[in-house]
Amino acid sequence: MKITDARVIVCCPSRNFVTLKIETDAGLTGIGDATLNGRELAVAAYLTEHVIPCLIGRDPRQIEDIWQYLYRGAYWRRGPVTMTAIAGVDTALWDIKAKAAGMPLYQLLGGASRNGVMVYGHANGRDIEETVDRVLAYAEMGYKAIRAQSGVPGLEKVYGVGRGSMFYEPADASLPSEHDWDTPKYLHHTPRLFEAIRSKLGEQHHLLHDVHHRLTPIEAARLGRDLEPYRLFWMEDATPAENQDGFRLIRQHTTTPLAVGEIFNTIWDCKGLIENQLIDYIRATVVHAGGITHLRRIADLAALYQVRTGSHGATDLSPVCMGAALHFDLWVPNFGIQEYMRHTEETDAVFPHAYTFKDGFMHPGEVPGHGVEIDEALAAKYPYQRAYLPVNRLQHDGTLWHW
Repeated sequence: MKITDARVIVCCPSRNFVTLKIETDAGLTGIGDATLNGRELAVAAYLTEHVIPCLIGRDPRQIEDIWQYLYRGAYWRRGPVTMTAIAGVDTALWDIKAKAAGMPLYQLLGGASRNGVMVYGHANGRDIEETVDRVLAYAEMGYKAIRAQSGVPGLEKVYGVGRGSMFYEPADASLPSEHDWDTPKYLHHTPRLFEAIRSKLGEQHHLLHDVHHRLTPIEAARLGRDLEPYRLFWMEDATPAENQDGFRLIRQHTTTPLAVGEIFNTIWDCKGLIENQLIDYIRATVVHAGGITHLRRIADLAALYQVRTGSHGATDLSPVCMGAALHFDLWVPNFGIQEYMRHTEETDAVFPHAYTFKDGFMHPGEVPGHGVEIDEALAAKYPYQRAYLPVNRLQHDGTLWHW
């Protein structure tokens, strides 16, 4: 079997997606997600100009060798653009291999380790009352785990609270918008949010919260300690992870579980965090961490230290990535949880898929491959629209801050 063609499909059914489609002389095709929110065309160009010419004529079944060729064979390695492009190739090749074998991808990986994949949804509100109502609504929908984000009094815009309750999309303008931030207001408000949620919801559901890299390590330690009475499933992205030792300080002061990694690209980004047991969940994902081939290595390292997976799954990952992630989740022994933000009807129509949701769990389905396809004719009706993620500034003096 040989790769005869590969092309990049960029479309915007409610938001931008980059999809790589690989064709073979056996008539089998595979698709991979290569979306990088706010930098979509950079990955599309990298694939078109640099990667695709190197794929033509290769045997698509040689997934490991192709992965090494694209990673080790490039002098300039790593980084989000390169690793997202590699992930697009890798996911498409696994799709082809599983189709050739006539089995769903999770069977090719080694079979199911569980009956279903527990997922969490996003309950967002402009204030505590609205957020509590959204949490209760998610519980009614059958979710066992719910992430809660609330607006903060005195701040006009806060991460996680935006247009739409089910389809939140942070890339909100053709040029970066500017949000303000105030750490003391946030630290004062957030424990009250979870006190209100627990008083209404009780103790049976898992609760999660995303700090979105906004705090210093000692501030994150204080928040983690203040949230301990509410037994969070995790506190996510508590501080920027470039300084991995920052998590050591957080760990010294709180028993609230820590999760990080949605912007990690390789095993080297999390090696110290895992080996030193400074986190409880690694959130690296198929599309931004080099595909299934590399994510397996990250998960295997994490398993040695009782760190579990919790892959990113927001709407800036296409249904192609969600399908691949669910196959990975069903197989991986040290699974923790999977983020699940539902896509719009327009997105689901462009990317028909076999995965399903029921009672707080998802299953990737039994279709050969990863179970997601792309309707290219429909995709062509949704051309790319430039959209940037916001930037953040401190409210009191305008200093650029972490977003």
